[in-house]
Formats: sequence, C-alpha cells, structure tokens
Amino acid sequence: MKPHVICHMLSSVDGRIRGRRWRPKGINNSGLFEKLHDEIGCDAWIVGRVTGQEFAKGSSYPADAASLPPRENHFATRDAKAYGVVLDAHGKIVWGRTDIGGDPIVTVLTRKVAQAHLAGLRSEGVSYLFAGDNELDLAGLLETLNRELGVERVLLEGGGVANGAFLRAGLVDELSLVICPAIDGARGAPISFDSSEADASAEAPLTAMRLTSSQVLDGGFVWLRYSLESSAG
Repeated sequence: MKPHVICHMLSSVDGRIRGRRWRPKGINNSGLFEKLHDEIGCDAWIVGRVTGQEFAKGSSYPADAASLPPRENHFATRDAKAYGVVLDAHGKIVWGRTDIGGDPIVTVLTRKVAQAHLAGLRSEGVSYLFAGDNELDLAGLLETLNRELGVERVLLEGGGVANGAFLRAGLVDELSLVICPAIDGARGAPISFDSSEADASAEAPLTAMRLTSSQVLDGGFVWLRYSLESSAG
C-alpha cells in the first residue's frame, strides 16, 4: 500500500529554499519548520541526496570488505517511531552515524551500488533498501516502506529535485508550504520543486490543487496547506 505523502517545505516569497541567500537578513524562523514537522506528524520523512549529505559525518568506507553482504534489503531497526529516509541512488553518502535527530537512517539505493558500500553501511548499523536497478523507483520505495516498516504517513522535505521527482511520479498527496517574509531574487537559486536536466521537460500529472487551510503565523510567516490530485493515481 502507498503511504500518504505530504511535501513539507519552507520557502521565500519567490519560492526559493536556501535561507542564507534571503533578504532582508536575519529572518528568524525559530525552528518553525521543525515545529510544524512535529505538528503534522509522520512515520518517516524523506530527503534527497544533497540534503542528506548535510547530515553525514563520515569520510569514506573501506574499498574492500572481508565479507560481502547479500544484495538485499537490510533493516537494522524496525520498531522506530519515525525513520529518516535518504535517497542515495549511487551510494555516495558515508554516514558516520546511525540516526538523524533520533530517527534511524534508511538509505535508498539502486542495485548498482557496490557491495563494499553495503558492508560499510552495515558496519555502522545503517539500514538500506533497494528501489530500482539503475534509477530509483519512487513508487516501489513507498510500497517497501509500508510493507517492511509499517510506514503510513511520509513527510517529503526536499531538496527541490527530490520533491520534483515525487511530484512528476504523481506520488504527492498534500503540500504543506510555509512562506517566509523574505525574498531571494537570485537567478538559478534552489526552488521547492525542481528537476534534473534529463527531466526538465517532463510534466507532472497534477490535475488539481485544493486549499485546505491557511494560517498567518507570528513574524509574518504564512502556512498554506493544499490537497493535490493526480492523474497518475
């Protein structure tokens, strides 16, 4: 069964998501994103490789392993309150940790990833699962999270390329967007929904967006929530 997917993002008025570029300087969200994350609630949250890399602490895994693990899903933890799921198709992230904010890490790989990388993940107690041979199968990923870990509610939290991939696959059910009283104004700045060069011309099967709630929060922040409908579902 597919979990319910809510894309939860915080952006400037012009849709940019890299806060250090925003003006005026000093916009203080006082952990607002995290507070709303907890208020919405989830069984797992998902980020892309670039965002996930920001949490990594390791430098490298051994190029060779004494024993090579089988090429199958590996779950070091199955009873967590929530999981931190990171898309890492080619096995580039060296974690050096087992959790993010107390949520056990689950790395999402393709089957082309070297077994030595799998051995490195296992040695650190990091869970991983396979979702596709050469490219990530996002629908398959969601089904695996539900089947293996009982995940029913997911927060998709960037970056823009990861969000865009889920949107184009017709897998996003809701949008939770916090608009900040700031403007980026720079060309090419990261945005809430983006694509790789290969997917630049692909259209999302989005057929309707219905505003379900809007709140003006302290400091001039605006929290919008939309229900999304897709022809792919």
